[in-house]
Amino acid sequence: MELRRILIFNLIIWWLFPSLLMAASLSPQQLIEQKMNELRQIQSQRENVEKNINELNKTKGSLSKELKIVNANINQLNLAVKGNEIVLEKLGLEINYINEDIGNIKEKIKIDENLMAKFLIELQEKDHENLLVLFLKNRSLAASVSEVQNFVSLNSRLSEEIKQSKQDREILNQKSDELKDKKDQKNLERANLVDRQLIIQDQKNEKQNLLAVTKNQEKIYQQQLQDLIQKQEAIADKIEKIELELRKHIDPNLLPAPRPGILALPTQGIISQDYGYTAFARYGYRGHFHNGIDIAAPLGTPIFAAESGTVIALGDQDRYCYRGAYGKFIVIKHENNLTTLYAHLSRQAVRVGDKIKRGDLIGYVGRSGYATGSHLHLTVYAGPTFYMGSSRTCGPMPFGGDLNPISYLDIKN
Repeated sequence: MELRRILIFNLIIWWLFPSLLMAASLSPQQLIEQKMNELRQIQSQRENVEKNINELNKTKGSLSKELKIVNANINQLNLAVKGNEIVLEKLGLEINYINEDIGNIKEKIKIDENLMAKFLIELQEKDHENLLVLFLKNRSLAASVSEVQNFVSLNSRLSEEIKQSKQDREILNQKSDELKDKKDQKNLERANLVDRQLIIQDQKNEKQNLLAVTKNQEKIYQQQLQDLIQKQEAIADKIEKIELELRKHIDPNLLPAPRPGILALPTQGIISQDYGYTAFARYGYRGHFHNGIDIAAPLGTPIFAAESGTVIALGDQDRYCYRGAYGKFIVIKHENNLTTLYAHLSRQAVRVGDKIKRGDLIGYVGRSGYATGSHLHLTVYAGPTFYMGSSRTCGPMPFGGDLNPISYLDIKN
C-alpha cells in the first residue's frame, strides 16, 4: 500500500513538473546549453517582431501605425526582459560551475603543497649527507645505488610538483578572472532587466498619452502630424545654421588625429544613416545636413560610452517639443578634446557630473525626439566648440562644430 502511494506521488510530480525533474538529471554543461537554446528561441522571436516594426515604419504615417509600433515595441521589450531573466539564470549556473572548479583547484594546490613540504623535509634530511656518504653507509652496492636513486627521484618529484603547482595557480588566476567577468555580466544584466521593465512602463504611458491627445481620432492625429513636421523642419534648420558656423571654428591641431579606435562603437546595430549630406537629410532637414550617424537597433538596446569622460549634460526635449528634436539625450566630454552626443534614447542611466569609463552603460536606444524608428543618433563634436544653448521651443539644446564619427570609430569591432 505504501509503495503504491509513493508510485502515485512520483507520477503526479512527473506530470506537474517534468522540466524540474529533467533539470535535476542534467549536468551543469547541459543546463547551460539548455539556457542557450532558450535564448536562441527568444532572439528568433525578437527578430520577427523587429521585422514587423521595420515593415510598419515603411508605411504611411497614421494613428493606427503609431499604436501598432508602440504595441510591437512593448512586445519586443517583454521578450528582451525574458531574455534577461534567462541570461541571469545561465550566468548563475556558470558562476556556480566556476566556483566548484575554483574549490577543486584550491584543494589540489593544498594537496600539492603538503606533498612538497614532505619532499622538502626528506631532502633536508638527506642533504646533510653527500653522495659518497650515501654509498659508504650501505652494506651493499645495490642498496647504495637505490639510496642515490631515491635521492634523485625526490628532487625530480619535487621539481614536478613545483611545476604543477605553478600551473594550478595560473589556472586558479584565470578562473578567478573569469568569475569576476561573469559577476560583472550578471550585474549589467540585472541593470538591463530593471531598466527595460521601466521602459515598458514608459511605452505604455506613451500609448495612453497618444490616445488622450488625439482622442483616438485619425483626423486629429494627421493635423498634429503636419504641425509636427513643420516644427521639426524649423528646429533642424536652426541647429544646422548654428553648427555650420561652428564648423568653421574647428581647430584640427587641438583634436586627436582621425583613426579607427579613438572611439568605441557605443551600441550594437546597423548604421542606418551616415554623416553629412545624406539621402534622408536632403528631404528630412532644411539644411540637408546630418550632423552625426544613426545606428538602428531594437528599442531598449544598451548604449555604452564611446570613451572615458564626464557627463556634462542630459535632457529630455520631448517635455518641450514632443518629437521635435533630440528627445532624451546625453553629452559626454572626453579628455582627448572630443565631446559625444547620444540622442533619441528611451532611458538614461547616468547623471550630470558622473565620471564615465569607456564601455560603461549610459542608456538605452529609443525613438524619442525626431525619430522615425528606434535608433541611436551619435554626434562627435570638436570639444572646444561645444556648448549648451537655449532653444525657443525645445529647451536646452546642444550645439557644436560636428565631425564625422566614422573617422574615429572602429566599425569592425
